[in-house]
Amino acid sequence: MNNKIVMTGATGFVGSNLTTFFLKKNYEVYLIIRPNSDLSNIDVKSNKLKIFKYDENLSNLISFLKEVNPICIFHLASNFIAEHKSSDINSLVSSNITFGLQLLEAMKEADVKTLINTGTSWQHYNNEDYNPVCLYAATKQAFENLIEYYVQAENFKVITLKLFDTYGETDNRPKLINLLNQFAKNQTELKLSPGDQKINLVHILDVCAAYEIAMKLIETQEKNIHYKYAIKHSRSYTLKEVINVFEKVTQTKIDVVWGGKLYRKREVMKLWDKGEILPNWDAIINLEEGFRKYNN
Repeated sequence: MNNKIVMTGATGFVGSNLTTFFLKKNYEVYLIIRPNSDLSNIDVKSNKLKIFKYDENLSNLISFLKEVNPICIFHLASNFIAEHKSSDINSLVSSNITFGLQLLEAMKEADVKTLINTGTSWQHYNNEDYNPVCLYAATKQAFENLIEYYVQAENFKVITLKLFDTYGETDNRPKLINLLNQFAKNQTELKLSPGDQKINLVHILDVCAAYEIAMKLIETQEKNIHYKYAIKHSRSYTLKEVINVFEKVTQTKIDVVWGGKLYRKREVMKLWDKGEILPNWDAIINLEEGFRKYNN
């Protein structure tokens, strides 16, 4: 039985956890990484893990996919920049569009046509069908548009999972949720916006489960499809409410100066709620339980 899967973006928070998730389920996991990627978040000693270092030679990528012949490819690689500078343009296009397009073309040539793609709720500013919060979100939409060609012309089967905010104990990204313990411990004054923006937090274990469910769902589908699903918790919070939950669960106090910072340009005050939730999936871990996991 073929249980080989290929993954991009495995060195990031979601990708590294998803790698561990599938290894524990005895899948053979093949990672596509850059030659200089940091592998410190990945258990490279597993005998079920193989690594392919992509040198941007498309023919090598095609040969790799032909040799592996995976049942599914998970595409998580991206360059996230909330507010870009002019100097970020090349890296955004290279990471979020060019590399993805090379992957699609290699899949076509290798006759591997099942893909789980990763999108973002930030493609839907002000709860609109399409309105990118930032240029990063626009590049994610552009890649979805490229996928449509391969779906229509090459009979690909694709599911795009649109993620909201993710968090978990192994997250070392410099994001507010991951730094709350540090601020509480050091009693550091924390200057924040007025705090009324909405946040939907999905624990990484629930996110990983969504990717597996998506793979099983796409196996049952006919060719020539591209489904798009939202991966969100049933409950959203304002930033103020998130801080309150953290303080209650951890029995600590954070010295927050609400309004000490301005809202970010195009701050998400209203979350996208029009997306269809992935069938047979639900976010099980609530925020209270998620914060307890940080402190166990």
